[in-house]
Amino acid sequence: MFEAVAPARLGISFRWLLGAAVINNLGDGIMLAAGPLLIASLTRDPLLVSLAVLLQQLPFLLFGFFAGAVTDRMDRRRIVVIVDLLRALALIALAGTIVAGRVSIGVVFVMMFLLGTAETFADTAAQTLLPGIVARPDLGIANARTQGAFVTANQLVGPPIGAFLFAAGTAWPFGVNAVCFTLGAVLIRRISVSRTVLADTDGARRPMRHEIAEGLSWLWHHPPMRTLALTIIAFNVTFGASWSVLILYSRERLEMGEVGFGLLTSAGAIGGLVGTASYGWLERRFDLSDLMRAGLVIETLTHLALALTTTPWVALTVMGVFGAHAFVWGTTSTTVRQRAVPDQLLGRVTSVYMVGVVGGLVVGSLLGGLLARVWGITAPFWFGFIGSAALVVLMWRELRHIVHASEEAPNS
Repeated sequence: MFEAVAPARLGISFRWLLGAAVINNLGDGIMLAAGPLLIASLTRDPLLVSLAVLLQQLPFLLFGFFAGAVTDRMDRRRIVVIVDLLRALALIALAGTIVAGRVSIGVVFVMMFLLGTAETFADTAAQTLLPGIVARPDLGIANARTQGAFVTANQLVGPPIGAFLFAAGTAWPFGVNAVCFTLGAVLIRRISVSRTVLADTDGARRPMRHEIAEGLSWLWHHPPMRTLALTIIAFNVTFGASWSVLILYSRERLEMGEVGFGLLTSAGAIGGLVGTASYGWLERRFDLSDLMRAGLVIETLTHLALALTTTPWVALTVMGVFGAHAFVWGTTSTTVRQRAVPDQLLGRVTSVYMVGVVGGLVVGSLLGGLLARVWGITAPFWFGFIGSAALVVLMWRELRHIVHASEEAPNS
């Protein structure tokens, strides 16, 4: 069983990394439930609730490029270890204010921003570690396993535990999350990373803005990777528009009541688990460009199906299929990027993708809310369908060039 999850050929360092991913995602999953519950216990103001979410996402837009440059300048493993320990300290401090009865919405806002900032640096650095741990041909299966850790721990197991711990005692989930980050740091410290993804001592002598510009310039002048970045950004706009109103859609359109949103997201998570578990089989039998094309078609049809249906079981089935696609697509696009981008630029190029993802979701969420207000709850899904269909037509031929670029050895 263990061999199937983390094959020996991937190495002991990958197993340490996978273990850290499971533990850290468990902590993040606990926070997915405990964070909103804490905010709801302090305020009922919808604006303040949404502001807390924004403050956790804002650091990706403010510091994303800087985090990429830091990742390429320093020891990436050390960055993850330090940031995880800092996150643990922040969560202990938050738990302390809760126990002392001094927690307030202002304290929570500060913590959300600090944790979001830490996550920006940790996630950027963590995504660059795999190429220094496993061989290029094994990047696909390695990414699939880390995606599986995310689905299982973050989306399926963590949230119920977080809700249970919060009910047992308000401070408990935050203390447990601190322990998770500490253990994750210990495991990351044990991995051995090749020299190609450690500090660039020559780059350390240059101004940070020059290094950021170098990463942006490389991406802009590399047509396949530029196309992949634009595709991801555009599809996150259409995705963000639809998913921003999903909770209202489940209540008003599907009439699934209070549990509807949870059931839809759980269906997506279960589909994601199926997708990541089957990734090795898919990678062996299909060309990566065909997987990406099929995924974009599935995403387009998902918007259409949800716009048309009023039947809960249909929507749940669609969400399950979408979840499988989302994690297969995410694994494929990450693998393609890791294979195509030179190691010394991987942090900076990865940061551009992450900023694009968050920026696309923010823009899409705003559009979705406006469309739903003016034309009704299905309008964001029609927008997602039309926009995604247009993007599929535009990107269809380019996807083969994107995958071909990943098959070539990256160079500086």
